[in-house]
Amino acid sequence: MKILHTSDWHLGRMFHGKHMTEDQAWVLEEFIKLVQDVKPHAVVIAGDIYDRSVPPIEAVELLDHVMSKILIEHKTPVVAIAGNHDSPERLSFGHKLLAYRGLHVIGSYRADIEPVVLEDEYGDVCFSPVPYAEPAIVGAGLQLEQIPDVDGAMQAAINRCMEQVPQGVRKVAVGHAFLAGGQESESERPLSVGGSGAVNWNHFTPFNYVALGHLHRPQSIGRDSIRYSGSLLKYSFSEVAHNKSISLVELDSKGNVEVEQVYLRPKRDLRRVEGLLEEILTNGHEDKQKEDYLVVSLQDKGAILDAIGKLRKVYPNVLHIERPTMGQEQEDMCKPQGDYKSVQDKDLFSAFFQQVTNEPMSEEYNSALAAGLEEFYKSQREVK
Repeated sequence: MKILHTSDWHLGRMFHGKHMTEDQAWVLEEFIKLVQDVKPHAVVIAGDIYDRSVPPIEAVELLDHVMSKILIEHKTPVVAIAGNHDSPERLSFGHKLLAYRGLHVIGSYRADIEPVVLEDEYGDVCFSPVPYAEPAIVGAGLQLEQIPDVDGAMQAAINRCMEQVPQGVRKVAVGHAFLAGGQESESERPLSVGGSGAVNWNHFTPFNYVALGHLHRPQSIGRDSIRYSGSLLKYSFSEVAHNKSISLVELDSKGNVEVEQVYLRPKRDLRRVEGLLEEILTNGHEDKQKEDYLVVSLQDKGAILDAIGKLRKVYPNVLHIERPTMGQEQEDMCKPQGDYKSVQDKDLFSAFFQQVTNEPMSEEYNSALAAGLEEFYKSQREVK
């Protein structure tokens, strides 16, 4: 059986003021072409389909378009679960009716969730969905007195799944969780506030393959067949070095697994550019990827007037500028010591000038400052 495993689409995402819908639509067209070429037995989406519980209209329309293409044109079943960003009830609206068309969406956790059974030439494969749920919700659904944490909730949910899976069939789990040992990114929302949100990967031992969502870096935990596909696109600067992909999974007749990473080409990549401003501007005119989203690390010393405006004339999608040469170490060196309220105005301004320009004030500037301050003090002393 061939499975395309993906997750963390985050449809409707905004990144540093940029709507990502156009970029998501572009890469999802690439995904639809992959479905057409590979002809998988199933597409698995392991949560965080939307970026927030009430997604914008264009995100809903995009999901409708993609699902219609996969289900109607390519006749490929889809197994999807809710993640911690999704609204389970909204995502799974009409799920019983849609299941007849091959769209199996499992939103809220319930004790009576049945496995999705799909068939290939070797027989049945059972897909056990475990949507994201708080420990209290899992405990209430299973009528357990108390589940202490996320790890306990996952263990209880998997035990329930195994009770519903026949003996001897190949088994795939679809979950949304943070497995202990996984590499996180800045764009992932914590799954637990207070206490540990980590889950032990050993709970998934009974399954031939585990399709996971939540972590945005493609990676395996524990064994090769327990896998995060990673997010659809790069959603934070910490993901600049990531290679985003879809996991193409093949199960043989005995349940042995082979996984291949298939890379999709984004419309705009997210890159980091470093150097002096003039060098970056000069090189940018020859850059064939100047439409990419950029974080720029400027190595220039001293103040730069309208740096982002100059950069955007060459790179229109600069999102953020870093100034490492004007970091905390320099700031600590330049600021006056002691209580700033007891420091004279000329000394405060002098420290500010040095912090911004990385140079001390000249005698000419000191004289001009002294004259300006004296004029200001004089105006304050006069009775109006």
